[in-house]
This record gives sequence, C-alpha cells and structure tokens, in this order.
Amino acid sequence: MNSIVHPIPAALPQARRSRQARVGWGTHVVTVGGDAPVRIQSMTNTDTVDAIGTAIQVKELALAGSELVRLTVNTPEAAAAVPYVREQLDRMGVNVPLIGDFHYNGHRLLTDFPACAQALSKYRINPGNVGKGNKRDKQFGQMIEAAMRWSKPVRIGVNWGSLDQDILVDLMDQNSRRSVPWEARQVMYEALVSSAIGSATLAESMGLDGSQILLSCKVSGVQDLISVYRELARRCDYALHLGLTEAGMGTKGTVASTAALAVLLQEGIGDTIRVSLTPQPGESRTQEVVVASEILQSLGMRSFVPSVTACPGCGRTTSSTFQDLAKQIDDFLRSQMPVWKGVYPGVEKLKVAVMGCIVNGPGESKHADIGISLPGTGEAPAAPVFIDGEKRLTLRGENIAQEFQAIVENYIENRFGTASPANSD
Repeated sequence: MNSIVHPIPAALPQARRSRQARVGWGTHVVTVGGDAPVRIQSMTNTDTVDAIGTAIQVKELALAGSELVRLTVNTPEAAAAVPYVREQLDRMGVNVPLIGDFHYNGHRLLTDFPACAQALSKYRINPGNVGKGNKRDKQFGQMIEAAMRWSKPVRIGVNWGSLDQDILVDLMDQNSRRSVPWEARQVMYEALVSSAIGSATLAESMGLDGSQILLSCKVSGVQDLISVYRELARRCDYALHLGLTEAGMGTKGTVASTAALAVLLQEGIGDTIRVSLTPQPGESRTQEVVVASEILQSLGMRSFVPSVTACPGCGRTTSSTFQDLAKQIDDFLRSQMPVWKGVYPGVEKLKVAVMGCIVNGPGESKHADIGISLPGTGEAPAAPVFIDGEKRLTLRGENIAQEFQAIVENYIENRFGTASPANSD
C-alpha cells in the first residue's frame, strides 16, 4: 500500500506589520518596525556625567552590533553631559543613535537642557514615573512636546516594577465587581497593556505622530512576558520593543531571555530587542549584544557574524584539539567582522564547521561552506577539509589549526572580496 507523504512546511516567523519609526543621527537613520529587520538595542552602565567613559562604552556596544544605545539621563549634570557624549562619538565616527532614559524628572531635563533634547535620537518615557495625580498628564505632555519640537520618536516603556498605581487600583476595583473576578496576575497584565496603549493614545491626542511611538511592557518572568506581549500585539499596531527586564546573570539571564524572546519573535512580535544581562564580575557590557545577535541569528532572522558549527564532544573525541580550533576560529571570525563588514559583503552568512570525529564530521562539514573533520580517538591522524560540499584536501601534522585558519581566510577573500566574480557587476 502506497502512502502519500506531504512535505513538511518550513517553520518561518509569522508576519506582523507594525508602524515604522525612524531613529537617526545626522544622515544615519535606523528604521524600526514595518518590514525593517528586528533591531538590537543595549544600554550603558557608566555614569553619563563621565562623557568620555560613556562615549567609549557606547562605541564598544556599537562595534559589537548594537544599533541603538540607551543612556541614563537622571540629573541636570547627566543631561548637560549628553551633548558632549554625542560630540565624542561623532569625532570617533560612531553614528549610533542615542536614547535618553528618563524617570521622574524627564519633563524638566528635556525642557531645561535643549541641547540634550536635540542630541538624543529617541526618548524613553516610563508612564509610571512621570508624575502623580493631576501632575501626571501635564508632565507627560511636556515630554511629548519636546519630542515634537525636536522631531524625536519616543518609547513608552511600562515596567511592572514601576507600574502606574492609579491604573492598577482602578482595575482592581473593577475586578472586585466582576461576577467571576480575574486572577491577580491577569489584572497585572491588563494594567501593563492599558498603561502602554493609553499613554500612546494620549500622546497622539497631543499631536505626536503614531509612527513616532514605540511601546514596551517589561516584566521579569518568561511566561508573563509572552502573555503580555501577545495581548499588546493583538490590541495595537505600534512598533514593539522586547526585553525580559532584570533577566539576571550568566546562563540564567541568557537562557531566560532567549526562551521569552524566541517565542515572541517566532510569532512575529517585536521590532527591537534588548537582553538585560547583569554582567559577571569583569565581563564586558557587550555580552548582552552578543546574546541578542545570537538569538536573531539562531532564528534565521538576521546574520551578524559567520557561524561556527562544532560538535559537543564525546568518548570518541578525547582530544581537545577540535575544541581549541573551534574557539580559535570563532574568536578570529568575530574579531575580524568590524573590518570585514565593509570589505567582504555577505561574509556574515558564512558557515564554518569544526568537527571532532568521523561520525558526523564529514557530513556536517559538507553542509557548511567550509569545514574540517578532525581525527577522533583511534582514527588516522588526518583532517579532511571540505569546501562548498566537496573534499578538497587533507591536513596532517602539528600545524592543522594555523593551516585551516589560513584556508578560511583565503576562502573568504576569494568568495566575498569585492573584486571577486561572485560580487562583481
């Protein structure tokens, strides 16, 4: 009996069309939302008053792949320093847009320091921290007026750690009158979404173009974030910024952020992302950018650096040679990308395989653009190299690592060089 086999459909992220915002500095404009790629954002942890130190960290984040960088603007001194941060970046040729993070006194800082308002490319407003009672709308309005005056987009960023208590109390009162009350967590979700959308509606009523508004609803629980953003996306078409707030340190923060963001991105939800990692002692701030780019690249949504496939190792691979080589090649490719981006267009899509034995080594190497299968325990001391799916040569001896790296460099130059046939008109 013959059976009919239907092709398995490819798993692609669902499409969600949001409004498109433009965040720029000078002639450099980053489009967010619509059909633009999902953008990576990060945030400095320097004291913004230290303009030189802050500019240096912004440059590091931008070189790591951050397309938008947020600064703390919390005091008059910090607001006064922002134009100097921008000036230092311009001198260094770093045109990444800067976002001002405002809480409590943003209405005063944006009004009293027009040079700060102008130097920033976007403002982040937390509706839970703009004022209480009848001061709330007035002070919120002052920030929106600044955004309109200087033609800047705003992100209305709600956070469940600083939620507008008036909204929460009102929703709790409404909930108490329901015949079947919601759970407390559901009320919290509704408060987050209502605060974000209500604030955006208010901003539009004040004259701010809706395409200049981005929304976020930050929480620190994976399932909470997924639930809130699904509802937020269902009820509005503003561009959305994703991030698991206070994600934590090390593997905990990395795994939690990846679990939450990957689900939402696969559903087409999210236009910018930030991975809010607490740096390990001595760890670079750029690690959060690396994780964010790896999430997008792993989902097949964007490519940033050549990918290195390497096996985890087993009893067949008692030698650490393949581990050392995989790390060496990965570090080399990442270190070269700031230069290669302008010299070898398309190199970020390169796939390299460094495998440790004969079981999956040749097969994985054939699937990669260029791959090497190192000898496992008991295998002949030879390492076949596969290029574009075919075995081209075999390496032996003590200098396999150096020889393979040279082969990779040569392959990149021949395939992606601007003068190569593949890239010529």
